Amino acid sequence: MSGRAQLMWDEAVTGYDFGPGHPMDPVRLALTMRLVEAFGLDRAVDVVAAKSAGVSTLRLVHRSDYIEAVRRVSADPKTADGSYGLGTEDDPAFAGMHEASALIAGQSVGAAEAVWRGEAPHAVNFAGGLHHAMPGSAAGFCIYNDAALAIARLLELGVERVAYLDVDVHHGDGVQAAFWDDPRVLTVSVHEHPRTLFPQTGWPEETGGPGAEGSAVNVALPAGTGDEGWLRAFHAVVPELLAAFRPQVLVTQHGADTHFEDPLAHLAVSLDAQRAMAESVHGLAHEYAEGRWVALGGGGYAIADVVPRSWTHLVGIAAERPVEPESLVPEDWRHQVYASTRQMGPGRMTDGRRPVWRDWEDSGYDPADRLDQAIRATRMAVFPAHGLMP
Repeated sequence: MSGRAQLMWDEAVTGYDFGPGHPMDPVRLALTMRLVEAFGLDRAVDVVAAKSAGVSTLRLVHRSDYIEAVRRVSADPKTADGSYGLGTEDDPAFAGMHEASALIAGQSVGAAEAVWRGEAPHAVNFAGGLHHAMPGSAAGFCIYNDAALAIARLLELGVERVAYLDVDVHHGDGVQAAFWDDPRVLTVSVHEHPRTLFPQTGWPEETGGPGAEGSAVNVALPAGTGDEGWLRAFHAVVPELLAAFRPQVLVTQHGADTHFEDPLAHLAVSLDAQRAMAESVHGLAHEYAEGRWVALGGGGYAIADVVPRSWTHLVGIAAERPVEPESLVPEDWRHQVYASTRQMGPGRMTDGRRPVWRDWEDSGYDPADRLDQAIRATRMAVFPAHGLMP
């Protein structure tokens, strides 16, 4: 196995563009790559542009009629009428939609192939993580579900157990749906409670289909949850499940929209906690999956202040060359931010927080605490299916 991680990047992924005023502004991808380069991380990884996902690959998850609908709308956006979720407020049609979406999917599939074949210990596609797309429809800014496609490709290659961890503020509903009946895939989503946020799914009682009970895990956090609660919930659920499931590959989604500045959600997580989460996931990959780690991006709509810093930390951790939180942001990059967005870029790679959390086993369950209620609901729902005490 090569000692260097892979960073999947093709400048053309910035063509995934729903148009002016849409929250999913592709400048967040360009600014992330420029920040990665500003810190020299592109020299610490192998930067790889994988080929686009072809129709046969897309069909591992998506229906043929849906793929054809995307291609038609991509060729002529004026034909979009809302069917298949295309041409809606969330997913406006744009020329080249199929090509841009398939390119992003190809990067995630390529990342999975590289990690499984031993070409790289870790691979990152921060343009990916489009976890809401369903087999037969677009949803939530997502056209093709690259995360599900990467997992499906791993299964096609003979992997017997894949764990998917999703820490985006929104429930990873599309990935859960794709593998609802498949006991080979453990999907874990830690997200804001569906009572207060799209897509209104991800209740702890959603645990997998017949024959796959316990394969879907949902931790639904109260609105307003901050660093301590977010990290406490993750560590109270995920490590024990991974130890029991014994994945051969870990696929993770790192949506940056848990941040307190994000305009589309209601958690209060700092950049420093997001960095700590990436470090924890990296450690879990080595502890439970022989280091095989595919890391994806996801949501994140504070496009200049949060997303580039969060995913640059992710790349640094995957490259085994983490960026110190106290690091000054390079001045040239801040000028690029202003030129692209007319916003002032952040000055340091930190929000000034030092994330800590209370360990579940050490501190015990507080029945009056809404966060602890959420953790216990998840453990009660799925732990027995894995032979674990809730």
